[in-house]
Amino acid sequence: MVGPAHGVDHHGDVEVVALDLADELPGSGGVASPDVAEYAMRLGDDALILSQQLGWWISRAPELEEDLALGNIALDLLGHARALLRYAGTESGRSEDDLAYGRDEPDFRCCWLVQQPNGHFGDTIARQLLVSAFQVELYDALTASTDAGLRAIAEKAAREVAYHRDHAVQWTLRLAGGTDESRARIIRSLTDLWPYVDELFTDDDLHVRLGDAAPRPSSLRAGFDAVIDAVLAEAQLERPTVKPAMAQGRRGRHSAHLGFLLAEMQWLARRHPGATW
Repeated sequence: MVGPAHGVDHHGDVEVVALDLADELPGSGGVASPDVAEYAMRLGDDALILSQQLGWWISRAPELEEDLALGNIALDLLGHARALLRYAGTESGRSEDDLAYGRDEPDFRCCWLVQQPNGHFGDTIARQLLVSAFQVELYDALTASTDAGLRAIAEKAAREVAYHRDHAVQWTLRLAGGTDESRARIIRSLTDLWPYVDELFTDDDLHVRLGDAAPRPSSLRAGFDAVIDAVLAEAQLERPTVKPAMAQGRRGRHSAHLGFLLAEMQWLARRHPGATW
């Protein structure tokens, strides 16, 4: 998989360096266990699909700075995906390319939230706010993992997703405090995406088997809620009150959107298998 370049984005007074995690893979050099491989694949698929989504905004964002910012976030996520999928592949002997381009839709394990369409800019920001707030809690917890591979990836990813969250928070506040139209749109975006939040925090048998190698998703909810509630309070918005979706992306049952996204992402690799350039 062609990886992200070492790019630099200036967001306010903060210099953000896009690290290519795939060039600094887990320090243990070991092989992932079947359970760790399954878990790494879930996280890698989340990052891969969201990266693909954000890449669409390059040349389409509302201002040039956002072309750079969203592009760098997409590159960060692609780096996370490469590291996680390569680590997951050590268990089965498959490469990151095999996992990214060679699997069919039911074999992916990404959550439904990352599959939701880009929509307008407010939709993308709302999705990014929810995903990155979850990822900050997740990777912070994974820095204490008993699995050396997951821990090494998390230690690098945690720094980057903290920036992703800050970027989404600032834009959420900006849209909520802007015009009547921008405020109405971000409210609607959060309401439309909220049904997919619960899936992020659902425990299953895999988490039980992983033990101290990975946190239970339910244990991350309090930290996520505290951040989101603080953002909503500052923006003078109410938390959406909608029923959760019956999302089962972790089991390979996906929304109607994923198939179209994979068709676009995979067509070149499948048309010319094994090609290099």
